[in-house]
Parts: sequence; structure tokens; C-alpha cells
Amino acid sequence: MPTEKKISSASDCINSMVEGSELKKVRSNSRIYHRYFLLDADMQSLRWEPSKKDSEKAKIDIKSIKEVRTGKNTDIFRSNGISDQISEDCAFSVIYGENYESLDLVANSADVANIWVTGLRYLISYGKHTLDMLESSQDNMRTSWVSQMFSEIDVDNLGHITLCNAVQCIRNLNPGLKTSKIELKFKELHKSKDKAGTDVRREEFVEVFHELCTRPEIYFLLVQFSSNKEFLDTKDLMMFLEAEQGVAHINEEISLAIIHKYEPSKEGQEKGWLSIDGFTNYLMSPDCYIFDPEHKKVCQDMKQPLSHYFINSSHNTYLIEDQFRGPSDITGYIRALKMGCRSVELDVWDGPDNEPVIYTGHTMTSQIVFRSVIDIINKYAFLASEYPLILCLENHCSIKQQKVMVQHMKKILGDKLYTTSPNVEESYLPSPDVLKGKILIKAKKLSSNCSGVEGDVTDEDEGAEMSQRVGKENVEQPNNVAVKRFQLCKELSELVSICKSVQFKEFQVSFQVQKYWEVCSFNEVLASKYANENPGDFVNYNKRFLARVFPSPMRIDSSNMNPQDFWKCGCQIVAMNFQTPGLMMDLNIGWFRQNGNCGYVLRPAIMREEVSFFSANTKDSVPGVSPQLLHIKIISGQNFPKPKGSGAKGDVVDPYVYIEIHGIPADCAEQRTKTVHQNGDAPIFDESFEFQINLPELAMVRFVVLDDDYIGDEFIGQYTIPFECLQTGYRHVPLQSLTGEVLAHASLFVHVAITNRRGGGKPHKRGLSVRKGKKSREYASLRTLWIKTVDEVFKNAQPPIRDATDLRENMQNAVVSFKELCGLSSVANLMQCMLAVSPRFLGPDNTPLVVLNLSEQYPTMELQGIVPEVLKKIVTTYDMPWNSMNTCTA
Repeated sequence: MPTEKKISSASDCINSMVEGSELKKVRSNSRIYHRYFLLDADMQSLRWEPSKKDSEKAKIDIKSIKEVRTGKNTDIFRSNGISDQISEDCAFSVIYGENYESLDLVANSADVANIWVTGLRYLISYGKHTLDMLESSQDNMRTSWVSQMFSEIDVDNLGHITLCNAVQCIRNLNPGLKTSKIELKFKELHKSKDKAGTDVRREEFVEVFHELCTRPEIYFLLVQFSSNKEFLDTKDLMMFLEAEQGVAHINEEISLAIIHKYEPSKEGQEKGWLSIDGFTNYLMSPDCYIFDPEHKKVCQDMKQPLSHYFINSSHNTYLIEDQFRGPSDITGYIRALKMGCRSVELDVWDGPDNEPVIYTGHTMTSQIVFRSVIDIINKYAFLASEYPLILCLENHCSIKQQKVMVQHMKKILGDKLYTTSPNVEESYLPSPDVLKGKILIKAKKLSSNCSGVEGDVTDEDEGAEMSQRVGKENVEQPNNVAVKRFQLCKELSELVSICKSVQFKEFQVSFQVQKYWEVCSFNEVLASKYANENPGDFVNYNKRFLARVFPSPMRIDSSNMNPQDFWKCGCQIVAMNFQTPGLMMDLNIGWFRQNGNCGYVLRPAIMREEVSFFSANTKDSVPGVSPQLLHIKIISGQNFPKPKGSGAKGDVVDPYVYIEIHGIPADCAEQRTKTVHQNGDAPIFDESFEFQINLPELAMVRFVVLDDDYIGDEFIGQYTIPFECLQTGYRHVPLQSLTGEVLAHASLFVHVAITNRRGGGKPHKRGLSVRKGKKSREYASLRTLWIKTVDEVFKNAQPPIRDATDLRENMQNAVVSFKELCGLSSVANLMQCMLAVSPRFLGPDNTPLVVLNLSEQYPTMELQGIVPEVLKKIVTTYDMPWNSMNTCTA
């Protein structure tokens, strides 16, 4: 177990600074010096050694420090040739003197950097009164609350409690802690004091609580927003919620309600103060999960045609293991329907006693009675979602048993069956909203000129295809399989309305003759071929027609294809083996969370609009879509279990985190953190990553936690979330097991920011693009339609579009420059900029040097008298984007 003491107070930070730390001192021209920095015992100055300077010059007076910046946000950091090799989370700068000089430092870890930043900010705030503030904080609200809990256990006022009671109390307050770890901490404390016995005294209880229940990363965050207090008041919390968490329309009442809900001490609730424990409770609550709660309910337009949605779909729903020898069971349908699946498969064959049965033909899978499946479907069809359910009927029955199928469906499903004939005058399928509560049958249908009670149709037999292809290495188009025909009774045919199964020929034929209510099924291999060779045609095809993609028959182990490979082409029904967990099902489950888990997700506009063009294989930015930069900082982890399959190991894990981006080819990427050794309970990662997302509407982010020292299995947990569902700010990511269950108390603590691509990038590269001016800019281009009147109209639109692009670029570049002058990175928002720069606007006697005028359309800054040049530059840069906008509106 790590023995280093956790930082849980400003006093801890100051003591650590007095002891000193080795820090790297960064200068221009790639020069870096290793120096030992320490705070004078009188806390009046910051010194470093060795130095060529006189010892009295190798120091900075605390009272001369103007601000302490985190990250690489000074000119020296930006211009240093090896800046890319310096961790953003380990870098900080001390800005001092009348000329705003910078002392740029790099710590060996983010924790050490946080200690110095927090301690220096505390010293700047309280100056010569720092010692008094530290002494008064020793008996703070938190300590009083913990002491009160001890008194409630020590009912006889003995001054001590049993070890068992002490451990149980701390576990109740922090359920993720292991009993063995708490016991060990008390025993370590007793041993260090040569104490006999196991009873726990009040001061020991308080000390162990502080040690085990303090998360330093949250403490540093609290101090940052509390103006160096040991708690957040309502105004501090409002600032945090608005500037970091992106909460709109925040007010003091909302802030107070949060404090009353999460602050454990009565004193804090009465005073409106949020302690470190209350702040931790809030950040770990569902209110601060990474998933946007707006997406927990249906939040998309459900009145678009059915073809405009991705539909959660199951393949061989009746199987609960593999598709060659595995058992069939009705629990497969129950599981899929409860998970929000809206398309299930029924492979129906003649059974004994004139009762049709369901199983995978040509294999050794077991059988279930068709009637039982229809009963289950009727019971669970609309439990998780009220939107239409599609039954993909693969019919292999004789006419006699087909009639039995019809009887069962009509009797059991009744008016839930949608049998209304399609309107030939329309061009698109009805919407999910119109089809609420309806069950659609996707199957073969007799032609309209068939006058008899039965007729023959082509057979689509996935099972037969599988039996023919097992053992073959090269799988060609399934169209090469000899076309069979079978007899279909008219009664069953009439149950099929807007999901008539037809065989796909080629795109140009479909564009000319396919009806909007006709559905084609594609083998995974054939669909992949079209996705690679005809990506634009495939997207256009799916604007009007439903396409179902089913796994290759070679997947006899029921492994899953990557659904993103076909979603990027607009394929709506990508059938998954729900019984097979892993990455592909994680993507499927994560994807359909984004619309209330109703089983329908509206496709990106570029995949729906008739005039738009999108190629699924684009490896660059998408025309008409503004790319986004996703910034993710993996801060820490909590309570990681050991991998289930690593039974030969001990209880300790060596975790690391992968961040994966799934989407169009241009967006697919992955990065990983370093490994934290021997710590699965509270690993600190403190690593930042950046990803460019070119088509946000089709992107997903997957967090995977793995064990670097494993035997047999390395998987600890994962969480998959659509890009559109990400909440920015400080968030917890609840981890899930391989099979999708939530892992109790296991989570990642992260910071998420999303910026426009033009506002990010490496500073020196961004500066270069600014100097190049308009030549390097990406202007919207118009595709010639060869329709003269239309092309002429849009030709006149090109100059204003270019002007708008220039205006947007100029404004964004100005905003980035303003952020840099404020000492912040491109990830920051304007609220954070104002918070960072406002202390500089006060003179020595607290008179304002700059005031903000809120009476104009855009807020303006006004100088008050003579101010330093650095402040003039900030005000000038701040005015640039607003001046651009005023020029445009004029």
C-alpha cells in the first residue's frame, strides 16, 4: 500500500512547500534547468538552488506574485522548442513583478504541481495572515462533523470506540473502500504510535478519515473555486457550475439546493457551505455523470420517415449462445426487447403436431415453439419503447403451418399488427411517431397480381447460406447462391405491409424501380463490399429505403460485426448477436442510449437530406459539418476491481485507460494513459488527450480500463457514450462489466471540453495559419448540378459565404489570442477567461483599472486611467472579435 500522505488541506500544501521539491525551470530556446525550490519558513519568499545568482536574487517575494497559472500558458512555454514533450498537467507559471515576468516550472507529477499552485495561491490571498488562517482551519467544519460522528458512536462517552465500529462507520460514508484497507490504516497508525490494543480514539478516527476519504484531486479543485477557503459558498458553487459544468441559468437558489442535498454536516447546510465531503458527494452523484440526462428520454424528432433512423436490431434473437450448436430460448427475446431492441428475428420451420418452431435451420441448435415466442413478444414488445417493433420473419414452413402462424399472430398480437397497405402516391415510409405501438412484419409478399390463395416467391435463407459456406475461406456475394423458390400463403402475405422483403440487385436499378416499402437484406460481406466500393451510392440508397445487414455466415461462434462500418453508410437495421458481449455490443448499446433507449436514433442530417452528398469512407473533414476538438483529461480512477479471469493474481491491479473514438474513418483513433502501479483503489492518471471529431453526430467515445499486470484477463471495465451525449466539465464515468452490468463504486474522474477546430491546435501551427491568411482557409464549395437556373442562383451565394467564413475565422483567432493573454488554453471558455483576468483589473488600493460596460449590445472593457501595457493588450484583444461583429452587422 502506498505510504505517502494525502494532501487534504492548505496546511499540507504549505508544509510540503517548506520541505521543498525538485522542479524543472523552463527558459526560452529549449533550455531547462533542474532546481530545488522551497518556501522560506517565514513564508515570505520562494527560493531555488543551486543558482549562479546571488542567493538573495534567486528568490521571489510572495507579495510580488501577481498570479499563478496552470498549464503551458505563457510565451516562454509556447515558444520553447520542447514544449510538446512537457505535460500540460505538470506545468505551471508564477507571474510576478510590475512587468509581469514569468517563472515557468514543471513538476515531476501533476500532484506536486497542484501542491505548489494551491499553496502559492493561498499565500497570495492571505499574505502575512497565512499562519492565522492555517491555525483557524485546523478546527474546521469538516473536522467538527467527523468528531460529531465519533460522538454518536461513543454513546457512553468513553473517548474511544471499537475498531469494528470505526471501520463500519468509515465504510458507510465511503462504500467503495475495502474493509481490509481501513483496518490496515488503523493498525499502521497504532504501530507508528507504539499503541497497544485496537480501540480507536477520536483523534485517530479523524486522522484516518481524512487520510482515506480525501481525494486530493477534488480538494485542489475545491480550493481553486473557493478563493482559497476550505469550502465553497453559494457564489463559489455558482461560479463552478457556470464556468466549468456549463450549467445555464444558474442562481443562488439552485446552488443552495445542491448544498442542502449533498453537504453531510448540519453546519454546512445551515451556513450554505459545501465542504470537501459535500463537494465529493456532488461530483460523484448522477448529477455529474458524463452522460447528458437530456438524452435519458426521447429527445429527437420522431416524425421523420422510418428510413431516417438507425434501428436497434437483433440477429438470431432466439439464440442464447452460438448459432451453430447453441440452445434456442425465449429468454433471448425477453433480453433483447428489455434492452430496447426494435427488430427481432424469427427463423420459422415446420414443427411436430402442426406447431411451427423456431431455430437456425441446417444446424444443431435446439427448437422453441413459434406460439410461445409470439406470446413473449406480445408481452414485452412495448415495455422498453412505444415505437414500432419489426419482426423479421424468415419463413421455411409448409402452407399448412404458415396458416397456423397467421392464426397465432392474429389471435395473440391482434390490432398491434400493422397491415395498412402503403400509399403508392407517397415517397417515404411513415414515421416512428405514426407507428407507435405497432408491430411490422418484414417478410416475403406475393405480387399484387396473384389471384390465388397461395403463390411462389424467392427464398432468403441465411441458414442455408451458412451451411454452404462453413469451411470456405473466400466468401463471395451471396447472390451467387442458387435462387430457390417456395410457396407462400396469401393470408401470411397480407400481414406484410411496409416491410416487404425483396432481393437487392444494384443501386441504379433500385433507384429506378424499388418501392419505398421494399426492404433488402445484405450479408455483412456484401454490405462491406458496397461500403468500400460504392459509399456515396449506399448512403443515397438508405435515404429512402430500409437496409438490413446481418452477420456473415462464417461467424458460427456468433461473434459480432462492427455496426459502425454500416451505420456510416446509413444502414438502419444492423442486426447484432445480443448474446455475445464485447466491443461491438458495447458500441451498439452505447449508441442507442442517446434517444431515451427507445431503439430509434435519428441519422445525421447529411444522411437524410436529398441534396446532400456524403461518402462513408471520407478520411477528412465533412463538407458542411464543423469539426470539433474533443479534449479529455483522465484525472483519476476509483475502486477498480481486479479482472474476473485473473484468479492467479493478488488483489492489486496495475490499471491504465484507453480512450477510443469510433465513427467515420477520419475520426477513428485511440490513445492510452500511463500505467499506475499497485493501485486500483485510487489511481491518479492526470493525463490530457485531444481528438478531432469530423462528424460528431456519428462519433462515439469508449473508455476502457485494463490491467497491465494480468494473468488470463486484462479487462477491468468500460463505458461507451455517443459524442452528442457528452457533458462537459468535471464528470464521473460509471464503469460497466464485459456483460454491461454497472460495477459497484467503480468509476473514472475526467474533465471534458469541446471546442471548435479552428480555436485549437498547436499554438505555433495555429499562428502560421493565421499569417497565411485567406489562402489557407477552407471555404465552402458548391457542387455543380448542371441545372442552369439552380447553378446561377447558388453562384451568387458564394461571395457572402466566403465573407462569412472570413468573419468567423477572424473572430475565432481573436478569441484564441484573448485566451492566451488571459493565461488559459484554447479549451477555456470566456467565463473562465473573465475569472482569470479579473484580479489583474484591481489596482494596489483595490480601485478598478478596467471596468466592464454591460449596457452595449456586446460587453466592452473600459480603461480607467493609466494602466500597465499588459492590461492594455488584453483589453485591445478582447475588443477585436466584438468589433468584427459590429462591422458585420453595420
